[in-house]
Amino acid sequence: MLSRVANSIYWLSRYTERAENVARFIDVNLQMILDLPSGSTEQWAPLVIITGDDAAFAKHFDAASRENVIRFLTFDTNNPNSIASCLRAARENARTIREAISPDMWEQINTCYLMVNAAASDQRIIASPYSFFNEVKRASHLFDGITEATMLHDEGWHFYRMGRLLERADKTSRLLDVKYFILLPSIADVGTPLDDIQWAAVLRSASALEMYRKRHGPIIPDQIIEFLVLASFHVRSTIASPPPTILSMLSPVLPSACTEIRQSSIWASCAQSSPTQTQSKSLPRGCTNFSTRCKRSSILWTMLFSILFSPCAPSGDLRR
Repeated sequence: MLSRVANSIYWLSRYTERAENVARFIDVNLQMILDLPSGSTEQWAPLVIITGDDAAFAKHFDAASRENVIRFLTFDTNNPNSIASCLRAARENARTIREAISPDMWEQINTCYLMVNAAASDQRIIASPYSFFNEVKRASHLFDGITEATMLHDEGWHFYRMGRLLERADKTSRLLDVKYFILLPSIADVGTPLDDIQWAAVLRSASALEMYRKRHGPIIPDQIIEFLVLASFHVRSTIASPPPTILSMLSPVLPSACTEIRQSSIWASCAQSSPTQTQSKSLPRGCTNFSTRCKRSSILWTMLFSILFSPCAPSGDLRR
């Protein structure tokens, strides 16, 4: 497989997953606002912080209001991580590798891109965006299903899975960071109904609320953190997709490349940064430390992948 094709499949997967994640985060925040106790302040700034674009947001907007944040994260083409930008980049990657993906995959990503483009000119979306974000989520899920059903399960399929898993692990670790540092107004709110509402929102943001309730029942922060970090049976947990696992997944189809990766200095740093079950016994007291390790591991792996498989070395935003 050409490195150009592997690179495009990998970023096609990450961009579509990222667009779905952003749509889900905004949708969950809109739902959480309806459940907040009277007098509570709407919080929109954490959504920008989760995506890592708070500095770029501050350059263009004075306040993190509902309208500003939704517009920035959804339609702003100057924001490389907005839904519109992610789908445009995903479509462009798909366009350059039409021979490596199925016609159904191309049709679905193109349809999703055109749907978001059309919505960008509709002012009613900002005022009542609920159905729009559901459409984006469904379109992404449909794309994943079509990929699973119609794409040849060869090297390209493994690169697709790798991109999706890394994006999920990165976003889950960011969610936990934001919950710990930003969401609660004060330490006195810990254990209150407001705290429970926000923990439920964290679970919804990782598509995990129903699965968590079936497994554990009531909202208990310690168990939530363990579920989002250590539950290998939950597809969005951070431990479900560490770089060593992904490398093992690629070894049968790309043995020489995987050998080169293991011998690189970046891989040594990446493996050292990757959290393990043993290192995670101190959760939730070490949650912030742990999520930082997860993010660092994801960034190092992205650097390594870019160096080996991209036409040029990575620059700027390592998350692309």
